[in-house]
Amino acid sequence: MIDKNTGWFSRVDQGIVTETKDKKEIKEGMWYKCPECKKIIPMEDHEKNLNVCECGYHDRIPSKRYFEILFDGKEYTELFNNLTSADPLNFTDTKKYTERLAAVEKKTGFKDAITTVVGKVGGFDLVVASMNFEFIGGSMGAVVGEKIARAIDYCIKNKFPFMIISKSGGARMMEAAYSLMQMAKTSAKLTQLSEAKLPFISLLLDPTTGGVTASFAMLGDVNIAEPGALIGFAGPRVIRETIGRDLPEGFQRAEFVLEHGFLDYIVERKKLKETLAQQLRLFKN
Repeated sequence: MIDKNTGWFSRVDQGIVTETKDKKEIKEGMWYKCPECKKIIPMEDHEKNLNVCECGYHDRIPSKRYFEILFDGKEYTELFNNLTSADPLNFTDTKKYTERLAAVEKKTGFKDAITTVVGKVGGFDLVVASMNFEFIGGSMGAVVGEKIARAIDYCIKNKFPFMIISKSGGARMMEAAYSLMQMAKTSAKLTQLSEAKLPFISLLLDPTTGGVTASFAMLGDVNIAEPGALIGFAGPRVIRETIGRDLPEGFQRAEFVLEHGFLDYIVERKKLKETLAQQLRLFKN
């Protein structure tokens, strides 16, 4: 039986009440709850572990974090940062495409869904194009295709290897055929890179889907992925409804894709720089 004369039960009777303004609240963003194992840890510890949970779940991180992880001394130079999307179709849904672009740019600080940079990884020069999922789901439009094309030209001119970090929901519907044309454009430019005998490394993150998967993401001399990354063309629900049957466990996850021959290997985030430097060394030799 609870004794109401002790502890918290007696506070109200004694006139002791904590005012709302005096209550201590946990600041937003101080804690991280893993969606996989549900464990809660301080956000500071989570970030120190490169946003990877003890259970192995790889949380999404922005392009800038990957650049800081990969490049020596966290030093790199951004390329072609003046490109922005036009509105050739005068597209309007709930709002004009130009208005949505302006709002997303203001919110994220990105001009489009990809950032291209150059720096050194383990002492080796490398050009990296990393997709920004925060910008309209990392969708591929004309700017994404053009930045990849220019990055490849830069690699050919300077004899640098090239890497794309893919994290995308697919082609951008607001640019329709212009977006779909980037699949052929980027694939053709990668052929030029191959003819110049320069390596292309493709890193697939969660998620890599749609037209990105159907073009440059799967064309690497080496295709690698982080653990648990969702990799596919159409989503599992669409495939399930189309074929009318249940899908295998882990379908379209990196481990399943590796098992079926579409990846060369899976690498944990903490080993990414070390692995990439070793890969570049092998290409160099």
